[in-house]
Parts: sequence; structure tokens; C-alpha cells
Amino acid sequence: MYNYDIAIVGGGPAGLSAAYTAAKSGARVILFEREKSIGQYVRTSGVSWIGEMKKLEIPEEIYNPIKNYRFVSPNNEITITGTEYRSCVLDVRSLYQYLSFLAIKAGAEISINSNVIDVLCIKNNNKISGLIVNTPKGKVELRTSLVIDASGFNSFIGRKLGYVSTWKRYGVGAEYECYCDQIDHETWTLMVGSIYSPAGYAWLFPLSPNRVRIGVGIGKPESMLDPLKLLNQIIEKKTKPLMELGNIQPIEYHYGYIPNEGARKCSVFDGLILVGDSAGQSNPLVLEGIRHAIEFGRLAGQIGSESLISSCSKNSLIHYENEWKKQLSSKIESALRVQSRWIGLTDDEWDHEISILRHMSVDEFIDFISSEFSPRKMIKLALNHPKLIARQLFNLIIKK
Repeated sequence: MYNYDIAIVGGGPAGLSAAYTAAKSGARVILFEREKSIGQYVRTSGVSWIGEMKKLEIPEEIYNPIKNYRFVSPNNEITITGTEYRSCVLDVRSLYQYLSFLAIKAGAEISINSNVIDVLCIKNNNKISGLIVNTPKGKVELRTSLVIDASGFNSFIGRKLGYVSTWKRYGVGAEYECYCDQIDHETWTLMVGSIYSPAGYAWLFPLSPNRVRIGVGIGKPESMLDPLKLLNQIIEKKTKPLMELGNIQPIEYHYGYIPNEGARKCSVFDGLILVGDSAGQSNPLVLEGIRHAIEFGRLAGQIGSESLISSCSKNSLIHYENEWKKQLSSKIESALRVQSRWIGLTDDEWDHEISILRHMSVDEFIDFISSEFSPRKMIKLALNHPKLIARQLFNLIIKK
């Protein structure tokens, strides 16, 4: 029997960030990661935003900076050219291991190759009292005051206790990290239309002049197609703009799921916090959530450690939920409305739709695609871009 103040399930950015702030606050923390190493399997394309990375103090060597944004549809193409680096493509494995070192230096314990198999609860009370875990040292039973569920898309602890259900709408992404002869490493590309994905998009996210992530995302349940099959097709056929890359050779394969139906109705319970994909903290427009996982993982660890004196009751944890939803919920809801429009577009409509973006400034585009919506910004956009279709799009965002 082992005793910890806080046990964290999942060694992704949310769990590692929670471990860091909880340990830094003085809590006795253990994190369980089921894979054999932190960042062993990459399940995300790693696109994010430099402003957020700087705010979170992520080192510049962990990401490739991006300043240009290209959109390709079957019969149209635009590029929004910037003068400053605003977006980035993360070296995901290096980022996760960097976050793990922060957590360990703060005093957290990390147990890799450790699979949580059961949750212990107090009799006549559904409050968590501990976990049973298969570890390299054998089966371990531990007592803990608080569990932070950072298990990602599976929401293992929340589902095990019956607090949350399986996600019904979600994105599935298949991606190769590839050698290529040449790519503009300052430009990322999104490709839309049925030749790429009937309910989603494809992408080129560069890491260097000769290294690129090529992927396809599919929205479920809107399409039952396999994203890997579509990905193989566009690489084999060198569907535009892949012909520009020259020789393409995959060196790594990534596959993952991301929730795509908004925030969980509740993310805190007696003795339990949900964070990251477990809580639905992702941007539905480009299905990215690493920045939110880090930020709100740190918040979960801080508030979780502060709640120890109150036995980690739901009331003592509710500030975490109130704070992250205050910052994120309305942005997610607005992005979902835009996404619901985009999923149903035909190829001809996509050709016309991306023309909306052509006249945006870089600042306007970044606010839009990163879901940094506000009524003031969206009304200004609608006034600056008076085309009817633009107004329809922006009205989706500011609609109550």
C-alpha cells in the first residue's frame, strides 16, 4: 500500500503539467503513464501558436515557427502571408519529455509502463480513495486524496466511475512524419474538399526544410471512411500540392482521436478532476488542444493541491471548472458552429468559401482559426468584409 496526495492518470501535456504545479505546491504526486516512455506514441499533429507557447515558457527549440498560411481546395487556393511568426509546429515528443522533466524537478514521481486497472472508492460514497495499477514492479494499490484524469480521449477514470460517457462526436487523424526533398518550412497548408477528406481536412505541417507531417482528419460520425486509406491515396497520387515536395518517404506513423462535441458538462467531482481531452478542452476548427492541456493542466494541479485541506470535495474543486470554462467554453461553442457549416460543404462551396479568407489580415485570420473569438472582434470582421457569405459565417460565431 502506497499513499499519495494526488495521483494523475496519463502522461500527456495535461497530466504532466498538472504534476508539475501540484508538486511545486508541495503535494506528494505520482503520475502513471501506460506507455513504455513519455511521448512514445505521437497522437497529434502538433500545430499550435507561438504567443501561447511563450506565455507557457516552452523553449523555442521545441517548435518550428510558421508565418504563412495556405489553403487549398479542389479548384482554388489562397495564401495568407505574414511578416511575423505566429503559429508553430511542435516537436511533440520533445515537448512531452520537457514537461516531464519540469514535473520531476518539482518533485513529482512518474511511473511509466503503468496501467491503471481499477478505481477504489469509499463504501457508501462514490468518492475516490485510491487506484489499483499494474506497474513494472507488479500490481500496486495506492491511497490518494485526489485523482486527476488526464487519460485523454478515453476519459478512463471518469468513464469507470460512470460520471461521463464515451465521446459521440470526435475526429480521427492519421499522419506520416516524412522526409521530403523540399518544403517551405515557414508555411503550413490545410487542404479541404472530397479528394482530401469528405468530413474534415488534410494538412502539411513542416518541421524543417526536409521534414513534414502529412495527415488526414475525418469527423465521426459524419464519415465512416478510414483516414489512413485517404492519406495513402493522396501520397501515392501526389495530390496537389504534394507534387511540390519531390520525393516523399514516411519515417514515422501517428494516429489519434480527439473529442469534437464541446466541453464536458461537468469536469469536477468529489476527489476527481478531468483535464485535457478528458474534459473536452480542444479547438474544434483545427482540432488542436496542446496549449489548453498545458494551461489547464497547470490550473488543475494548483487547485487540486489547494483543495487537499478540504478533502478534495467537489465544492473545493469547482473553481477549476469555473475558471477554464470562463476562458474557453464560448470559444468552443462558436468554433463548433463554424465547423458544423464547414463539414457539410461541397467541393464547389469550398472553392468559394476559402475566398472569404483571402482578404483577411494575418491578425484576423489567427484570431479566427485559433478560435480566439469575441463579439467585438467578429463584428469588426463582418464590417471589414461585407460580402454576404462572410457575414453569414461571422454571424454563426456571434450568434447567442
